[in-house]
Amino acid sequence: MSPDRVGARAARLLPFLSWMGELRDPRVLRADLLAGITVALVLIPQSMAYAQLAGLPAYYGLYAAFLPGVVAALWGSSRHLATGPVAVVSLLTASTLAPLAATGSESFVALAILLALLVGLVQLLLGVFRLGVVVNFLSHPVILGFTNAAALIIGLSQLNKVLGVSMGRSDSFLSDIWEVLLQLPNTHLPTLLMGASALALLILLRRFVPKVPGVLLVVVFATLVSWATGFERNGFARLEDLADPELRTLAEETLGRQQRAAQLAEQLSAQTAALNALEASGGDPQQRAALRFELELLTLRVGDAEKELRNGMRALRRFALVRVPGGGDTAERYYFPAQLPAGVQSDGHRWRIRRIDERGLTLSGGGLVVGAIPAGLPSLSLPRFNLDQLGSLLAGALVISLVGFMEAISIAKAMAAKTRHRLDPNQELIGQGLANIVGGLTQSYPVSGSFSRSAVNLNAGAASGMSAVFAGLVVLVTLLFLTPLLYHLPQAVLAAIIITAVLGLINVKGVLHAWRAQPQDGVAAAVTFVATLAFAPKLDLGILTGAGLAIGLYLYRTMRPRVALLGRADDGTLRDVSVFPLPVGGEVLALRFDGQLYFANVAYFEDAVLEAIAAHPEARYLVVVGDGINQLDASGEEVLHHLVERLGAGGVQVVLSGFKRQVLQVLRRTGLAPLVGEANIHADVDRALAAIY
Repeated sequence: MSPDRVGARAARLLPFLSWMGELRDPRVLRADLLAGITVALVLIPQSMAYAQLAGLPAYYGLYAAFLPGVVAALWGSSRHLATGPVAVVSLLTASTLAPLAATGSESFVALAILLALLVGLVQLLLGVFRLGVVVNFLSHPVILGFTNAAALIIGLSQLNKVLGVSMGRSDSFLSDIWEVLLQLPNTHLPTLLMGASALALLILLRRFVPKVPGVLLVVVFATLVSWATGFERNGFARLEDLADPELRTLAEETLGRQQRAAQLAEQLSAQTAALNALEASGGDPQQRAALRFELELLTLRVGDAEKELRNGMRALRRFALVRVPGGGDTAERYYFPAQLPAGVQSDGHRWRIRRIDERGLTLSGGGLVVGAIPAGLPSLSLPRFNLDQLGSLLAGALVISLVGFMEAISIAKAMAAKTRHRLDPNQELIGQGLANIVGGLTQSYPVSGSFSRSAVNLNAGAASGMSAVFAGLVVLVTLLFLTPLLYHLPQAVLAAIIITAVLGLINVKGVLHAWRAQPQDGVAAAVTFVATLAFAPKLDLGILTGAGLAIGLYLYRTMRPRVALLGRADDGTLRDVSVFPLPVGGEVLALRFDGQLYFANVAYFEDAVLEAIAAHPEARYLVVVGDGINQLDASGEEVLHHLVERLGAGGVQVVLSGFKRQVLQVLRRTGLAPLVGEANIHADVDRALAAIY
């Protein structure tokens, strides 16, 4: 093997070798160190916020910010792309998993980790087989419509955290938002004040002092205020402490639903294990079929039970209660504010039910905070899964793979244009794929390239991918030693961070520009936007609808390309007679076809030719001007073959001009060129007409 080929293979397997030697320069190393620390200061609070957007505990964002970003920088081709948790991929993760498990549950977390592994495998395979072009199926207008809708959904999804009210998750995101708006009278004012203040500070700092790490400053300030004022307030109550009998009945019913859902889940697990064992041993086919049928019924029952449980918890979380402390032999009681007995004094706080179990009710009387974060590194393990889960996650994994990569590669291209560094999309796919695979093995959920953190990385002076390694080391130190400091961080502040981050995703001008460029592209963007909102939280249906429409509109445009009948102008040039009033007639007709000749438009081409011949019966020569035909498939060749034979039988000679080399090769391979006659095939229309005359 030649040294050049060895070098090329090494560069593909270990792309970080291209910049590793530059680190010998202390200036480069210092620049990467400062950039990595700067990015980490933004990454840590953002990753926790995005994890909650994905429906996961906040600390899973730190797991996703640790190793995946390092791996993506080492095996990708971009020197400045900052990989980690991002808003759109986090939202897609939540929408993919919401129908499969209760948000935040152990099953939900396990599925999120498995989803990261699947996304990584899809991206890695696309990169290895150099199929990065597959992202072209998601056109720019479709991505514009989806991104605008996703930004709106992300912002609205944080509304309940800023208001301090509950938000259910159902099959209709718009219905969930409407329920949040109905709870406006129950707004928790300290939470609203905390969230609105953080939002205002983030916007002001970004506008007036953009070089200051505003996210970090707001997080530190809000955490200190939360700790000093006792922002979090937790409580516990027994079911019998609820004064209202109807509320107590609802709580008992919800607890029963919870127990029933747990029992059905255990039965489902046992039945699945029994079926797997039976299939592994090659048991009786009828018994296996019966067991599969029972398993399907049990799966439906589990889904119904979990839906009933979610509805019950949503109903419980809607109520605000006041607490009357007990004394002596009198137990504490919880009342609706309007039902508080006259002359009885409450503790002055509003309490809401957060969780319910056999012990009783977990209550919240203040704002929500991040809470305890497990110290230490994520464990290294293969995600648990079964074939049913893989099938359920595959469609979502494919959408996240394509959308996540498109987001990453667009950012990487923008930065490569500024720095003039070489970018390989397929190598970037490999880097993103390996990052998600490593994430799936280290308790992470799907990640992608971040626009905001990549811009911070570039502006901070990063010279190579080593800045991402330093950022990962800062996250490592945080996981090992600093997690207790994040306990009192208000979730309303994380919501404010998410809202400010997605403001930059809203791009109405881009949609209008797409409309001016091509109205059909504007329609695709608008339909994608509406479909994404309508189908939310199932966002994959929205983007697939837009992609399908964009492909359909493209096919429609190519099915009816421009066919121009040409006439001779005074200067001797041939022009379209539908634009210029030129005489047409005589023994020679010239017809120009502007588009590839393939199965979808061959009938249109044939009709145009026959219509032109019928309108000019005196014609003896038909010159097909093929300058615009760059592709000819079997259907196109077949129709062209029939036209040559039919017109020849009617006394009309077909003459071909301007056909490109790849089209002529098809004509010669299929025997159509000899049928037309080499003397009737010309390099351009002027030579064809000169030969005829």
